[in-house]
Amino acid sequence: MKAFQIQNLLRAGTVAAALAIGGAAAHAQPAGHGEHHRGGSAMMAPGGMFGGHIEHMLDVVNATDAQRSQIEAIFKAARQDLAGQREAGMKLHQQMATLFTATNIDAAAIESVRAQMSAQHEAASKRLSQASIEAARVLTPEQRAKIAEVMKKRQARRAAHKPG
Repeated sequence: MKAFQIQNLLRAGTVAAALAIGGAAAHAQPAGHGEHHRGGSAMMAPGGMFGGHIEHMLDVVNATDAQRSQIEAIFKAARQDLAGQREAGMKLHQQMATLFTATNIDAAAIESVRAQMSAQHEAASKRLSQASIEAARVLTPEQRAKIAEVMKKRQARRAAHKPG
């Protein structure tokens, strides 16, 4: 699986996270490089799994240190689980490239690898959704409502800037 495919998968996971936490979409990036930000791990750092959006949202709702620690641990575990799938995904992508560059195109083999890739994407999406649900349960209903409000405003700004 190429890096951009992993990023796209993480972006989809972020949508699930935002829906679980606040009811809107957000933007995700692949895991960071162990950097720290405001005492948090790379999970919360700019360029971390959620590009710093979760940290910002936790700031907006005045999350407690205990809430931050719990949410950080939830997403750290998810990131570790997903990292285990990365090599397998890269191998599937390489298999697909090999199949498409073969002298004879084997449609059945291509479909088999595609189905494996799809299953892997589904498993990763499910894991991110589970983590997002766990994180949402750490926050109060009022905090989740505030996040939803902020994300709704963000979506409106983005929609206003889209061409067409």
